[in-house]
Amino acid sequence: MPKSKSRKSVKAPARSAAYATPAKAWQARIGDAVDPLAEKFVESLSFDYRLAEHDIRGSLAHAEMLCTTGMISAADLAAIGKGLNSILDDIRAGTFEFDVKQEDIHMAVEAALIQRVGDPGRKLHTARSRNDQVALDIRLWCVAAIDRVDQLLTELQQAFVTLARQDGGNVMPAYTHLQRAQPILFGHELLAYVEMFQRDRDRLADCRDRTNISPLGSGAVGGSTLPIDRQQVARQLGMNGITANSLDSISDRDFVVEFAFALSMIAMHLSRWAEQWILYSSTEFDFIRIADQFTTGSSMMPQKRNPDMLELIRGRTGGVYGQLVALLTMLKGQPLAYNRDMQEDKRWLFAGFDSVELSLQIAAPMVKSATLKPQSIARRIDEG
Repeated sequence: MPKSKSRKSVKAPARSAAYATPAKAWQARIGDAVDPLAEKFVESLSFDYRLAEHDIRGSLAHAEMLCTTGMISAADLAAIGKGLNSILDDIRAGTFEFDVKQEDIHMAVEAALIQRVGDPGRKLHTARSRNDQVALDIRLWCVAAIDRVDQLLTELQQAFVTLARQDGGNVMPAYTHLQRAQPILFGHELLAYVEMFQRDRDRLADCRDRTNISPLGSGAVGGSTLPIDRQQVARQLGMNGITANSLDSISDRDFVVEFAFALSMIAMHLSRWAEQWILYSSTEFDFIRIADQFTTGSSMMPQKRNPDMLELIRGRTGGVYGQLVALLTMLKGQPLAYNRDMQEDKRWLFAGFDSVELSLQIAAPMVKSATLKPQSIARRIDEG
């Protein structure tokens, strides 16, 4: 999947003076008192703005369904579609004004829609709650993110295969217990990583199947008595089907945890490869040369070529593990159904995805540009 334009252009809302502004939707429920700290504490727009394109996509499908079932007119649908697409254009152009007074991305888009098209915008929320809306949005985001990671894993596999074709016929030692064991071909070792990353791709594909299910129509907790067509929305969004139980639908974040686990496995495999090549690029091994652009010098010893990129890939793995544990811990004590704790799922998920995406982006060119040092290996090939 090509990298989303919105991830490049959407800017996080400012977190400064906007917090001092009163007027919140939730104020009407808790009275007139405004606490700037409370406003800052409950907002999620500073990170869930990344759901914007998926929120609009889901809303367009929901509006189509409302029109098909006769709950809004064709004129309403046209106005809603025009308004949402204009918001999407502004988001992609980086000109949309995010305002944390709106609390989250769903309210931000809805408020902008009403401002632009008036009454038809107010009808969009018919038969829909923010609970099933966010459940849909995060599923759509995860599907797109899974496709992105799968693309990057494919490119990394191809890089290993390319290097195997280039230098794979050279003999090198294989290790057990980090002791020399048997002679192998360099290509054989490179293809071991291809196998690891293929298992990661298989896990992602399996996770994608369970994620690509529409929860929309589950409402706040008990569905809706209005004549909605959940299957139509799922079909329009390219989803595999609909969820079966409204309580589970809005409180299920298993797919988020599963994706975070898949990201953790990818990070672990990247870290194992990084550790291997850190050793191989050392003076003691001297098996591989990492391209200059992926090494750094020393402030005191300029002759050094430090494998900092590999070390950072290895180091950031711990953070990806931590985000998985944070998700599991967040969910473990929650009763049915939706609880505000779930707002935090995106914070951890986005961080894990960003770390793995960046590591994968730099891994492929590192592999492509690396060179084996067969003469250095040959000098000691008989040892052990």
